[in-house]
Amino acid sequence: MEAIEIIASQWIDEHPEYHADLADVDTALEKMYDVQAGKTNPFLHLSMHLSISEQCSIDQPRGVRQAVELLTARRNSLHDAHHEAMDCLGQMIWDSQRAGRPPDGAAYIDCVQRHATRD
Repeated sequence: MEAIEIIASQWIDEHPEYHADLADVDTALEKMYDVQAGKTNPFLHLSMHLSISEQCSIDQPRGVRQAVELLTARRNSLHDAHHEAMDCLGQMIWDSQRAGRPPDGAAYIDCVQRHATRD
């Protein structure tokens, strides 16, 4: 497997609630994941884990690695840290799209750091 596939398989292992969806690709691709109905899109969720993993591996935006490491230490869980960082990543993307401007990496890092310093 490619390195990214190994990382993806590790995150899939962390999410047994998605195993049924991911077992049948055709059904999963046709399925609608309506957040209003409480459905989380496993593809979006896992891609955010992969994005954060890749961001940390290359420290882009600069400082993300340290912020996620601090959050991981505070939560004693890389998985929990990723979920909190996802909130920040999603907010940054939302803000960028709404304002029609590039993503604000500094705001993203600040958000992750705030999560790391609160209990």
